[in-house]
Amino acid sequence: MSISTYVRGNKIISKDNEDLAEKVNDCTLPCIRCGRLPTKEGFDACIGYIEGAYSACCGHGRHEPFIIMEEKCAL
Repeated sequence: MSISTYVRGNKIISKDNEDLAEKVNDCTLPCIRCGRLPTKEGFDACIGYIEGAYSACCGHGRHEPFIIMEEKCAL
C-alpha cells in the first residue's frame, strides 16, 4: 500500500507516514507552476506574505488559488 499527497504541485508517493512526512517537509521541491522554491518563511514564492492571511496557496497549477483570512478562522 502507498500514501500520496502533493507538495507545491509535485505528487509525493510514500510507503509509510514517517517517510511521507520527511518528503513533505523537503523544501527543495519547487512549485510546478512558477518553478520557484518557497520563501524562507515558507510562503509560496509567487504570492509571498499576505497580511492578515491564515493560509494561502497559489494552487501550483493543480487547483484554484485560495486565501483564508484570519478573521474567518476565529471562533
